Amino acid sequence: MQETTQQAAPNSLVPTASSRFVRACLRQPVDRTPVWFLRQAGRYMPEYMAVRKHHSLLDICRTPEIAAEVTITAAERLGVDAAIIFADLLLPFTPMGLDFEFVNGEGPVVHQPIRTLEQIQALRTDRADELSYVARAIEKVVAHFKAPRSPEGPNSDPAGDQLGIIGFIGAPFTLASYMIEGSGSRNYIEAKKLMYSQDGSWPLLMEKLITVLVAYAAQQVEAGADVIQIFDSWAGALSVSDYRQYCLAPTTELVQRVQALGVPVIYFGVDTASLLPTMKETGADVLGLDWRVPLDVGWQSIGHTRAVQGNLDPITLFAPQDVLKARVLEVLKAADKRTGHIFNLGHGIVPGTPVDNVIQVVKWIKEYGNL
Repeated sequence: MQETTQQAAPNSLVPTASSRFVRACLRQPVDRTPVWFLRQAGRYMPEYMAVRKHHSLLDICRTPEIAAEVTITAAERLGVDAAIIFADLLLPFTPMGLDFEFVNGEGPVVHQPIRTLEQIQALRTDRADELSYVARAIEKVVAHFKAPRSPEGPNSDPAGDQLGIIGFIGAPFTLASYMIEGSGSRNYIEAKKLMYSQDGSWPLLMEKLITVLVAYAAQQVEAGADVIQIFDSWAGALSVSDYRQYCLAPTTELVQRVQALGVPVIYFGVDTASLLPTMKETGADVLGLDWRVPLDVGWQSIGHTRAVQGNLDPITLFAPQDVLKARVLEVLKAADKRTGHIFNLGHGIVPGTPVDNVIQVVKWIKEYGNL
C-alpha cells in the first residue's frame, strides 16, 4: 500500500462541472448551497415502502431497474441537488466469497465471520464484475436525469444545473469490521484484536478490500457517477493513534485511487470529531461532518482547503418547524458563505421521519442558501 501523504484537494479535477453539487465538492463557486440527504431513499418514504412490500432490500439493490426507480423517486420527491444510488455497503462481500443477509431487527449479519489469516487468504478479489448491477442502475439514473429536458420539465433547474449522481463504497475499516464482527458491535473487540495482530492478517485484509473497492468504484464512475462517497461508518470507534497506525494508509490509498478515476471523493464517518484532522490527510475532496461537532468548528479543524458536508442532526427533522428552521439556519450561518459547503444531515434519515419536513428543509436551503 502507498505511504500516507498529505495532499491538496484536486480542485482542478473538473474545470467546469455541470452540477452545482460537483462544483461545491471542488470548492468552486455556486449560486447557492447544494443539498442532498444521507439515506434519502429509505423507510420514512411511502413510495419506498410500497416497493419494499414486494422486494427485499437485497433484491432492490441487485435489480437495476428497481434500484434506479427508488433512487430517482426519492431525488425528485425531495427536490435535492444530488441522487445517491440505492445500494448497500456490504454488496462486495458476496463476490469476495463471504455470504451475508439482512435479519429483521438485527440488520446485516455475516454468519461465518472472518477471524483468521487463512480465512482472509481465501477471500476472492477477482470477481468484482459480479457487482456490475450497481453500475447498470447508475446508467439508468444518469439517463433519466441527464437527458435533455424541457425548461418546465420535472428535472428542470432555474440555473440549468444537472443533478449530481453519487456512487459509493465502504471504507476498509468499516467493511473489515463487519466481516470480522459478523454484525453491528458496541466495542469492536474481534475487529480490534485482528487489527492489533502481528501475523499479517490486517494488512492483507486491507489490501484485498482496496483491490475490490477500487474496481467497484471504477464500474460506478464508468457508468456515470459524478462523485464517489466513501462511508467509514464505524471509524468513530477508533482512537486517533489506532486510526493513524492501522487505517490512515489504506484509506488514503483508496481515496487517491478513486480520485485517479477522475471524480471527487467524499469521505464520511460518524462520531469522528476527534479524527477529522487526521482524516483530512487522506486527501479526500470533501469531509462529512456529523452533528456532534458544530460545522464551523469541524471545518476549522481541517482547514478551509477542504469542502465539508453536513451536518444537521437527523432527529431534528422530527422537531416543530420553527425549531427545525432555526437549526437549518444555524448550519448555514456556521458555513459563513464559504465555497465548499454541501448541506446534509450528520447521518442518515431514520424511519418515521416526516417527509414534509425533509422537503421543507430543501425549500429553506434554496431560499436562504444563496452565496
